[in-house]
Order: sequence, then C-alpha cells, then structure tokens
Amino acid sequence: MGSRAKQDAEFLCMGIEGTAEKLGVGIVSDSGEILVNRVKHMKLAEGIHPSEAAQHHAAHLPSLVRQALEEAGLEMRELSLIAFSRGPGLGPCLRVAAVAARTLALKHRLPLLGVNHCVAHIEIGRLTTGAEDPLTVYVSGGNTQVTAFAKGRYRVFGETIDIALGNCIDQFARELGLGMPGGPAVEKLAKKGSYLPLPYVVKGMDLSYSGLLTAALRLAEKESLADVCFSLQETAFAMLVEVAERALVQAEKREVLLAGGVGVNVRLQEMLGEMCSEQGAELLVPPAEVLGDNGAMIAWLGVLSYLAGARQRLEETQVRQRWRTDEVDVLWR
Repeated sequence: MGSRAKQDAEFLCMGIEGTAEKLGVGIVSDSGEILVNRVKHMKLAEGIHPSEAAQHHAAHLPSLVRQALEEAGLEMRELSLIAFSRGPGLGPCLRVAAVAARTLALKHRLPLLGVNHCVAHIEIGRLTTGAEDPLTVYVSGGNTQVTAFAKGRYRVFGETIDIALGNCIDQFARELGLGMPGGPAVEKLAKKGSYLPLPYVVKGMDLSYSGLLTAALRLAEKESLADVCFSLQETAFAMLVEVAERALVQAEKREVLLAGGVGVNVRLQEMLGEMCSEQGAELLVPPAEVLGDNGAMIAWLGVLSYLAGARQRLEETQVRQRWRTDEVDVLWR
C-alpha cells in the first residue's frame, strides 16, 4: 500500500459508523477534507434485524477499513485518531463498531473517541454546506428531531414521540411489498398521486407518526396506492415543516440545515425550501453521500471533539443505545 504524503501538523481521523444497517468507514483531516468515505449497505428484505446487521458489519469491517486506507493512500500509523459511533443505535451493531475501533486503537496505539451519531449528522452538514448557526431538521429511519445550538449544546426544539419519519415510510412500504428501504419507492409513486385526508398529529412542538402509518395502511386497502403514497408524504412532511417553522422563529435562526437519510427526498426539500423563503431563511442541503449514515461524519466529529479537548479512557467507550443529542457537550463551538 502506498503512503500518502502527509502535510505538516495534519491531523487525520478514521471514523467507523455502525448504528443500523449501513456500515461506514471514512477518513477526514482537521482541515475538513474528506479523504475517503466508503459505505457498505446491507441488503434488506423485511426490515432491520439487529443480530443480522451486526453479523454483516463484523464480516465486512476488516475489508472496508483496508479499502479506505488504500483509497486514501494511507497506512494506519499515519492516522491521528480513531472515532466510532457510540450511539444512539441498535445495540448489536454499535458493539461491533466499538470493538473494531477499540481493537484498531489498541493495536496501533492511537487515541480513541466514541461520538454521538446524531451530532455527527449535524456537524458533517455544517462542514459540507458552510452553515454557521442553523436550525437542523434531522430525519432518518431511527431519528426525527428539530435542533438548534444554544448554551453549549444542541437543544431539541421538537421531535417524534413514537416512530421516526423514515421508519414510518419504511414500514408502510414493507407492509405493501414496495421493497426496502421504502423511501425511494414511495417518493416515486407519490409523484402520480392526489391528496386524500390522513391524520395530522402535531402535539405542541412534537410529532406522532404511528397513527398516520396505521391510517395510511388502512387507506391503501381501498384507494389508489399512488394517492396514498402522495398523501402519506404530504401529511408527514407538512407536520415536520410546521414544527420546524415554529422552531426557526423561536430559536431566531436564519439557516435551516437538512440532515439524515430522508433528507434526499426532493418533495421534503421543496416544502422546507418554501417555508424558509417565507421566513427569510436559507435552506442548506448537504450532498447525498453525507446525508445518510457514513463514516466521514463520525471522523469529522472525532476531529472536532478531540481538538477541542475531549478524551476518553478505554472503559469510557461503552456504547449508549439511547444517547440523546441534547446530552452532548459541544466543546468546539
């Protein structure tokens, strides 16, 4: 393997992402350069089985690490830090990523940091879009949150109280045999549909998607699938945009950052963009390759955290399945 010419005082972090069905390895420098960002997708038939996803990660992690190093033209000894997704996420998957990261760090005598998956989405979004102080709308299979930075942490202004937006769409698609993940199929069908009434549930600043899912599945038994897909998207997204709009005004931000895998949906981008225009704010959407779960976001948060003074002993790197966004001290801002 050829060695990449390392610039003076360059700090390089390898990030390992393994919270759910995607396995990622990325390498990022302290200047924000993404040297490599490799993602291995697990084939899904009927949703994510945590033990099967963990087996997938364990089987593919060694080769993914080697491929990332080769693509970046690096050797392990040239790295400065190993970071991994400590949580939130599926326990078996998190543990595979953690064990791999600990093993690499110990073997090559590198410092180790476990970082928050949700905060990593925010920071890779800020890096790739140039956002300075945004309201973040974070939507994925496992998380739906509207957050903004205030007094040293990313505060949650609104969130789902049951299932995440991505989970709602995926479950709908799975029950109707549209394939997994369900987002692309639902988005495609929705372009041909018309609106049918569905439950719209916003409770204060929080969202509830479980009733919407149940109602959409029942509606699909008697109505056009295209119409139901359109209605599901419009209702679910409108709920989210309503909460985001109120949070934008409350937090007094002028940027809205879209984060998470559901953020690739063009209709969601349109609706958020319209809201931002009305409020005099700017919508910022990261490149598709960093919207979904990936290793570069873990590496970049590792860089930010470590250079801001964060340190962890090995015994402090246990996984945290329910590690909330607003529990993380944001030392770098």
